[in-house]
Amino acid sequence: MTLAKRIVPCLDVDHGKVVKGINFLQLKHAGDPVEMAKRYSDEGADELVFLDITASHEKRDIMRQYVEGVAKAISIPFTVGGGIRNVSDARLVLCSGADKVSVNTAAIENPNVITELADVFGRQCVVIAIDAKRNRNPTDGKIMIETSEGKVWFEVNTYGGRKPTGIDAVAWAMQAEKLGAGEFLVTSMDKDGTEDGYDIELTRAISERVNVPVIASGGAGIPKHLLDVFTEGKADAALAASIFHYNKYPVPVVKDYLRKMGVTIRQ
Repeated sequence: MTLAKRIVPCLDVDHGKVVKGINFLQLKHAGDPVEMAKRYSDEGADELVFLDITASHEKRDIMRQYVEGVAKAISIPFTVGGGIRNVSDARLVLCSGADKVSVNTAAIENPNVITELADVFGRQCVVIAIDAKRNRNPTDGKIMIETSEGKVWFEVNTYGGRKPTGIDAVAWAMQAEKLGAGEFLVTSMDKDGTEDGYDIELTRAISERVNVPVIASGGAGIPKHLLDVFTEGKADAALAASIFHYNKYPVPVVKDYLRKMGVTIRQ
């Protein structure tokens, strides 16, 4: 039986406001997180991702009041990330109504936190977010991926895309799965906000090497981009923001298109 693909709107939240940018920069206000979350839930989104995008950079706790507000407004699972550093941070977020926690920076700086979270909450709760950027410099020990622009490797960035780490994103995903990751949220920094399609090569490189679900993120502009990332990129779920926030292609329109193209989609 084919598992249904999931459509996942994303709320990037900066101090209580949903924002959207390009390549992690030029952020513009897009709406209120609770109102937008309710709209997506009502429209038939399968899940929701809520990212407090400045929490890690500002070294502060996630804004729980917004997590609680979203949890009360929706009837679908949602993942919360940003500033989650340890089990107690995760517990606060889960007790505020989240179903899963997403960790990026803390997992890179202390990989054991993945195992600690999986041991306490179960690996189904643990989403490892990977913000990856193409690096065209051939480097020993990196997994070089053939792309339309030649061979590249994908570099993990932390602190909301502000800090390149020198870590290979594909190798990191394989390691994180062994440590207890239950899902990956893979964002292409090169494609983020461009609306010209997902990074198929990045998504496929990770999807083919791990045995847990991969959510593709960064670049959705039209429904065909989601089709491509499901069929060519082998993603299990597609995250999008711009096409939903500005009502270019509401969730039901995207789902209808994908069904017509033969993709198994949840009702």
